[in-house]
Parts: sequence; structure tokens; C-alpha cells
Amino acid sequence: METFSKLTSMLLHALETREPTVDLLDSFVDHWKSITNYYIETTDDSRPVRQTEIPWRLRQMLDILVYEEKQQGVEETGACMEYLLQHKILETLCTLGKAQYPPGMSQQVLLFFSKLLSQVQKPVLDLVNVYRPVQKLIRLCALPGSQTEKEEAQFLLVVCSRVKQDPHTLRYVLEILDQPAARTQASDQSQLCTQASIPRTETPQSSSQSDSSGSSPVQSESSTCSPVQSECSLLSALLQLTKSQRASVSLKAYESLLLLSGLQSESSGEILSDQTQLGELLAGRLLELYSLLPLESLDPGQVQSWPHTPWSSQFSRCSSDPRSESPASDHVTIFFSWLDFLDHLMREAPQVLSVKLAQCVHQLWLLDVLQPQLLHTCEQVVLVSTSVLCGAVRLVQSATLLDQLVHFLLRSQTLTHLMLQHCDHISDQISMVSLSLVEELLQKPHRDILDILVLRFLQTRSYLSPPAVGVDERHTEGNETNEDSDDLEEDPFFSDSLLFSDSQLLPPPPPLSSSAAPPPSGLGSPANVVNSPPLLLQVTQCQSLSQSWDWPLSLPPPSSSSGEGEEFFEGHLFRVLFDRLGRILEQPYELNLQLTAVLSRLSAFNHPLLHEYLLNPYIHLSHCSRSLFSVLIRVMGELMQRIQPISNLTDRLLNTRRHLLGLNHNTGLEHLTLLRGVIVLEEFCKELAAIAFVKLPLD
Repeated sequence: METFSKLTSMLLHALETREPTVDLLDSFVDHWKSITNYYIETTDDSRPVRQTEIPWRLRQMLDILVYEEKQQGVEETGACMEYLLQHKILETLCTLGKAQYPPGMSQQVLLFFSKLLSQVQKPVLDLVNVYRPVQKLIRLCALPGSQTEKEEAQFLLVVCSRVKQDPHTLRYVLEILDQPAARTQASDQSQLCTQASIPRTETPQSSSQSDSSGSSPVQSESSTCSPVQSECSLLSALLQLTKSQRASVSLKAYESLLLLSGLQSESSGEILSDQTQLGELLAGRLLELYSLLPLESLDPGQVQSWPHTPWSSQFSRCSSDPRSESPASDHVTIFFSWLDFLDHLMREAPQVLSVKLAQCVHQLWLLDVLQPQLLHTCEQVVLVSTSVLCGAVRLVQSATLLDQLVHFLLRSQTLTHLMLQHCDHISDQISMVSLSLVEELLQKPHRDILDILVLRFLQTRSYLSPPAVGVDERHTEGNETNEDSDDLEEDPFFSDSLLFSDSQLLPPPPPLSSSAAPPPSGLGSPANVVNSPPLLLQVTQCQSLSQSWDWPLSLPPPSSSSGEGEEFFEGHLFRVLFDRLGRILEQPYELNLQLTAVLSRLSAFNHPLLHEYLLNPYIHLSHCSRSLFSVLIRVMGELMQRIQPISNLTDRLLNTRRHLLGLNHNTGLEHLTLLRGVIVLEEFCKELAAIAFVKLPLD
């Protein structure tokens, strides 16, 4: 026993004193020769690779490379690494993996490449004998019928992670080798990449073209981008893997795209935007998913109010998720998830790339597909496409994508007029969803929205009659002490209960909109106004949105060029809103709620022109001009006439409120539309008064 212990000690001592570099190299070469000898000696080409020594030999070679680097440091290239590079071992492995010899070899090659790139700290992707086999291996990823999706996704994620560490290697993995440092055969590599990518880019395009009604060919748009050298296999493979049914594979593909798009080096964004078709590929996938939406069977209301679907949530949902109620719902979820991913990617990407991606979405989806559907003669197509657009506007947070949406909707006279015409459509459903779209736009942090829709029409203040200017200024300076205020206080339309002295006996009304809770029951109750958090929140949100827009603090002087013969035009939006407000006693309850929600939102903004035109009842209007206040006066006058024949008005209103709250299931109520209009009108006036009160300290 003692002799055995001495022998063991001597052996360990001998191992410690031997030259490590020589032994590591010998061992490395021995493992590699054992692998090559297998191909020389074996006669059974059907034997799976897992039943051979090849996986173990590859693991040993990798361990030696990692150990060698730790011993010598990242700055120096060890003998084993030199041997791997000089003998083009990676090229050989890539060829063996492509041949799938022995069966399953591609999986082992992918694993070896992944571990090599992730565990070796020395930058190697800019070495010709590394990036060329990496390029070849990338071309083998995401092929039809692949059985190694898991290993492919991991390999591509590792490649993108290394590019994140060394952004200058982006050109090598994308096969854009037009710099002076490019190695020989660069043009051949680029040509091969182009040929390999053409079928991959055409496939989703032709599919989306055939499935999307009114879409124009995506391929023609891509072919016009002359600076694009080629469509590199890396981007195509990643896009293909995002469609995988395996959540882990798809997630890694998403993460890889984010890593590439998030490169912040000076040239990376320009390379991805100008020399690849990344924008066309990503927008093409959006087009493909949109084409899968069954427009004829989707519920527009459900699509319009579709909850925010973060792109990462699809990977945390199990297959038995109750939200997956139908294939149609799944298609909507996947579409909005991809849109959220694009929005997230544009927020992370450099500005030049973010703009390019947003422009591709604008051209390929908004203009080529969505615009023809918005112009369609079929109401269902118009309804669903507007609902999808409404959900998209609500979801978008990227400044570049929001700018393209605004450009699409508001900087084109055709689409702007169409959207506003739809707000007063013969179909109440189209009117409701179009008003919802306007409300969603008003909640986005983009100054042009208000400028285009309303402010440019009010800038001259030609809605004022000439004598009213001085009166208005004296009224402002005199703290509301003119005679008109006394007249208005005596007007029965402006009592605390607005219309009914016993309205405080009614139960609380249902919410008027998603953006604001019911205002206080008494117009002159400051405590109730201040204690209305949703109302304060709405005003605060509008204030924060406009904080960076450099709005004036005071009213501009009225235009001196406006003569008595010039008619004031309130703008298409106010014209539609006022026209519909004038019919509030005849319209469906839900439509009235959406209408008043838009007007309340506009009133909450703290621009002096909006405050004067929407909330100041003391202005003197010019000939043929109208304001929100004047329209409400006319509606109330009509209301007073129409309620005269209704007996027991208070009880009927009480029953109507209960019916709206679901407390009264009596559907035989007479004058139901009129009574609902009365309730909406009353609550809307209270809300306007509350908004005016909250905004007073801010003016």
C-alpha cells in the first residue's frame, strides 16, 4: 500500500513539472487525429454520432482551448488555437456537419461552435478561418425540416452576443466584406449569400401578397433598395426561427434580433439599415401576420380594445392558456405581439435604423395594405382595419413608428379627410371606432396631432366678433365681473343640477369614458372636483404631454386680415364633433360616450386657444361661427322642448340610469334613446365644468 502511494505521488509530481504547452498541443492534436481517423477506418456510415467517440473528443478539444487561454491570457494566441486556425479545423467540421456524417453530426458541430465562441474570450470572429466557417454554418440554419432548431438558435444567439461585444465583426457575420480589409474570395462569398437568401426573402412576401387584400408586391419595394448588397442568411435564419413552435427556440431568435438591432456603434445602424433588408424582412413578417387575420369574422370592438400584448408574454403562456379561445384570437394576439416587438426594437435601435424600420412598416403595411382596406366599400373590412389601426396607435411607444403613423393618418389629406368623415359615418359602428382612433391619437406624445387637427384652424381667432376682443380682455382682467356672468348665473341652464333640481336623488351614473370618471354632481363644488382623481389624472396627462411642445402661455392677437365677410372654419374635426354633438339626443348611448370622451380630452389640454374656444362661455362669436358652448346651448334648447311631453321625467331618468348600471332589466322603457342622451349630456356638462375648474390655477 505504501509503495502504491509513493508511485501515485511520483506520477502527480511528474505531471506538474512537465511542459504544459507541449502536452496540451499533443493532446489536442491527438483528439483531432482520432476524429479524422474515424472517417478513414469506419465502414458503418449509418451509426449515429452519439455512439462514437466524436462528441467526447470535441469536448476535450474545447476544454483544452479554454484552459490554454486561461493559462496564457487573452492577448496571446496559444499553440492549440494556432493549430485549429492553421489546419482549418472549423472549416472541416462545418463540412462534416453539412454532410450529416455520421448522422447527427450537425448537432455536434453547432454545439462545438457555440461553446467555442461563448467560452473563448479572445476576439476571433474577425479571423478569416473563423468567420468563414461561421458564415457557412449560418447558412445551414433554419432550413426546412431541420431537426436541430434548438442548437441552431443557441448558435445564432452566441454569434449575435459576440457581435454585441465586438461590433466591428458585424460585417463578417453579415457577409458584407467590401472594406479594404476583406479577405480573398469576398465577392464570391457575397454572391453566394445573395443567391442563398433570395428564396428566403421571396417566400413570406409572396405569401403575404396573396393573402392580403389590396396589398401591392413587397418584392418590388425591396428590389428598389439598390444600396443593399445582399440579404444575409443570418437575418433570414433568425426571422425563420421566430416562427418556431418551440418557445425556447423562438425566444432566442427574438433576443438575437434585439442584440443585432441594438448595436450602438457608429456604423452598425447604417450597415443594418443601408446594406441589409432587415427593415423589409421585419415589416414583411408583420404583413404576413396581418394577412392571417380573418377580417370577415373578427369582432371589431374586441380588436379595438385588445389588451396590450408584450412580445415576451407569448413565451410565458402555457398551451392551455384560457385566452387562446379561438384561432382568430390567436392570430390577433400573435400580430399585436409582433408589432410590440417591432416597437420595442425601434426604441432600442440607433436612430438611423429605427427610422428605416418605421419607414418600411409605413410603406409595406400602412400604405400598401391598410390604406386600400380603409378605402374599401365593405363596412366589415373598414371596421376591422380601423380597429386594428386603433389598437396599433394605442400600443406604439417608439417615437419613429409613432411619427410614421401620424404621417400616414394626418399628413395625407386623403386619409385625414377619410378618418374624419368616418367619424360621421352612416354606420354608427364605423363612427364609434373612428372616434376611438381620434381619442387614441390625442393620447400620444406628438405635437403635430393637435396642430393638424385643431390648432391651425383656431390660430387666427377669427371665431371672435371684433367687439368681443376688448370685452374678453376686460373680462379676463376684471376677474369675471362683467354683466354677462350675472346673466349666465340666472340662466336655468346653468344651475347646479343643470336640468333637474332633484338630480342628486339619482344613483351615480356609469363612467362616460375610459379616460375620465363621472365629474362631481355639483358644478360649484370645489371639494368634489379636487377629490376626483381620474379627472385630475386626465388633465395632468394632457399637461405632461404638452409640456415639451413649447405652447404659448397667452392668446395670440386676432388676425387683422380677417374681415367681416370671412367665415370662420373650425376645422374638419370640430365640424364633425359639433355636428354629432348636435344630434346627441338621437344617437346610440355608446356613440355619445365616445363623442364626449374626445371632446373632454380636447378640453383638458392647456393650450390657451383650446381653453378659450372650448371652455370660455363669455366669448362673442363672429357671424356663422360656433363654439362648444353655443352648440350645447342649442342642444339644451331642443332638449327642453322634447322633454315637455314626458311625464314623470325624474322617475324615468332614474329607471334609465338603473338600466344602464344593469340594476333594472326592463327593456320596455319609452324614450330610451332620448333619456340616455339627457344623461350623457348632463354628465358631459358637469365634466366640462370640472375640467375648467381644475385648469383655472394652471392658466
